[in-house]
Amino acid sequence: MRKRYILLKLGSFITVAALLSWVLGFFWFAANLPEDVLNETEVTDVIVVLTGGSDRINTGLDLLEQGTAKKLFISGVYKGVEVQELLRLSQRAPKNLECCVKLGYQADDTRGNALESQNWIEQEGYSSLRLVTAAYHMPRSLLEFKNAMPDIKILPHSVFPQHVKQKDWWLWPGSMTLILSEYVKFLMAHVRIWLEDIQAILIG
Repeated sequence: MRKRYILLKLGSFITVAALLSWVLGFFWFAANLPEDVLNETEVTDVIVVLTGGSDRINTGLDLLEQGTAKKLFISGVYKGVEVQELLRLSQRAPKNLECCVKLGYQADDTRGNALESQNWIEQEGYSSLRLVTAAYHMPRSLLEFKNAMPDIKILPHSVFPQHVKQKDWWLWPGSMTLILSEYVKFLMAHVRIWLEDIQAILIG
């Protein structure tokens, strides 16, 4: 009986500790989302934009026009969309940029973005990239990209969508839900990568 009581108490303690760690981790995650862009003018071989908002693509095109990279790779584009159409939608002159923009159609999630970008970067022989995505999405994107391309230099370049309220996010239900969802996905990506590493060790 006493042994059962001890096990129940231990189980309760572990549950509470795990829940507390999860909550504290969420607040840490939200507090450490990017708030500005570092190394904005540093030149890389390529700019990689993850689809998910027009601000991301426009930022990537701006950076390309500013000469911060040789090429722009946009990952996760809908099949059927061509470079000329995308440039016109972004109010850019296709003849000026079409040669320097490459579209990827295979990715449908962040891990897919990383793998699709890795394949293209390896084919082109590049060694550095500037990663453009929303600030709330950047931690998971960096995790996936660094896992897929450990030898490639990656500069994060966050975009700040107006509808996402990073400051005082707890006052905005939509922003709170979005950041919470991203935190869960971030943890799941960590666990998946950890399990893949263990599997590789056991097999290798």
